[in-house]
Amino acid sequence: LCWRQREVGAAMTEYVQAWQCIGCGRIESPQTCLGICQDKKVEFVFAAEHEQVLARVQRLEALLRRIAWSTPRAGEWERSYRMLQAEARRVLSGK
Repeated sequence: LCWRQREVGAAMTEYVQAWQCIGCGRIESPQTCLGICQDKKVEFVFAAEHEQVLARVQRLEALLRRIAWSTPRAGEWERSYRMLQAEARRVLSGK
């Protein structure tokens, strides 16, 4: 992942191919040096883990939209609530 600094925190802007040493874990992404390089400590996540988190966020957002924009029929509040609870449990369990 490629990170760019912002005033508060950092934001992912694009994926970057890099090499990781299978021995020590060093990560390297060769670039053309401009002569002004400085090394600084950064944190990365693997693309597959990032994609898993994005998929989970999408499922949670879909559930949240249903909760926010649905109105049960008269006398059906408890039934609707129980169905949303069951769906929330499925999403949280990763199924």
